[in-house]
Amino acid sequence: MAGSRRLALAEALELGPGWRHACHALLYAPDPGMLFGRIPLRYAVLMQMRFDGRLGFPGGFVDTQDNSLEEGLNRELREELGEAAAAFRVERTDYRSSHTGSGPRVVAHFYAKRLTLEQLLAVEAGATRAKDHGLEVLGLVRVPLYTLRDGVGGLPTFLENSFIGSAREQLLEALQDLGLLQSGSISGLKIPARH
Repeated sequence: MAGSRRLALAEALELGPGWRHACHALLYAPDPGMLFGRIPLRYAVLMQMRFDGRLGFPGGFVDTQDNSLEEGLNRELREELGEAAAAFRVERTDYRSSHTGSGPRVVAHFYAKRLTLEQLLAVEAGATRAKDHGLEVLGLVRVPLYTLRDGVGGLPTFLENSFIGSAREQLLEALQDLGLLQSGSISGLKIPARH
């Protein structure tokens, strides 16, 4: 990921007291829905519009009172998404990667959590009542995992938005690794270069 260095989790945790840790999570659920009755949605994947107008994943900085990265992440999820986030826990088994480079002496940890569609719908329904809604978080958005017949609409157009840090690359890597796209690969998509 451009401008960042990938670290093993153990290496990231040994960086010392001068480093801050931020954790973010991609939340997704199987979705049997059909767009216009003909385009399978397959999965619902959540991102959020941040206070700075960029897209990112819910989460934030781990505080000193948090006993683990995951405890800090779950606290941040409740603050940003509301009480429906208390119905599940992001665990170490949901961990995907760690990178430096998102700021001075900051290491960013990325997780992906599979929910039930009911859990994801509850998160969407309750998000406007979350503590940070309208402040740090301006709203949730689903990632379109399809490409329309014109070859541009859907995911390729979504990827033209402005993303915070490595969020765009994390999204693409997770979509491919988790098999969330129709083909299981992003190689056939016309994905615009990051601006």
